[in-house]
Amino acid sequence: MSDLKSKLEYHYKMFGRERLSPDPLEIPHRLTDARDIEIAAFFAAKFAYGAVSQIIKNVNDLLSRLDDQPFKVLSQNEDLEERISGFYYRFYSTEDVISLLYAIRHFIHEKGSLKALFLEGFNINHSLREGIQHFSSCFIQFAEREGRLTRGFAHFFPLPDKGSACKRMNLFLRWMVREDELDFGFWKEIGKENLIIPLDLHIARISKEIGLTTRNDSSWKTAAEITTKLKEFDPDDPVKYDFALCHISMRKMEF
Repeated sequence: MSDLKSKLEYHYKMFGRERLSPDPLEIPHRLTDARDIEIAAFFAAKFAYGAVSQIIKNVNDLLSRLDDQPFKVLSQNEDLEERISGFYYRFYSTEDVISLLYAIRHFIHEKGSLKALFLEGFNINHSLREGIQHFSSCFIQFAEREGRLTRGFAHFFPLPDKGSACKRMNLFLRWMVREDELDFGFWKEIGKENLIIPLDLHIARISKEIGLTTRNDSSWKTAAEITTKLKEFDPDDPVKYDFALCHISMRKMEF
């Protein structure tokens, strides 16, 4: 165990800000206002499918259509169709993206921020899972009320109660809750000890290789098991190892 811990700590320290690129987390780091960073990070996480270069290109395109001031633009009651016309990404249509923006606007007006919406669910019993369930359900319910619920929109918001690992939401939460050279620490109230590792193919593969899990599925249970194992090495900040583990696998490096 001590050997594994020393390797995890070594790689965590090796993957600082200078080794951020290529990663979707580059996107919010180019903004300065915390309210804009929160929304840009939300986009970067929710569109984190496929080649990193394409994720970065498309999310930056979306932000440029919002004048790189997404909080200001979405706080206004402007029609967004013209700004977003022709924008789509993979299985998200233009209408899916417009619906997402209108939903964010609704919650900015109603709650003040995405953080306030998330804390509503999280504060019930300080469960990250319940926080995600509440947050995603609110978006889905908004789309249902507005007649905007499509398969693409629902794909933005998988639910832990249905077994999903909720990789992109957990990625966004890592960025928002933790604070170091990479992560922003704007949502500290949640507590980094409560985070769940964002489970994708890279994390699943390397976690099996180094003995963090024996499970073969990419489910919430597997993400929770890996996180529980990582708590043996840092109970206060188990998900700090996520970036390094993911990039070691992505870049085909030796652990």
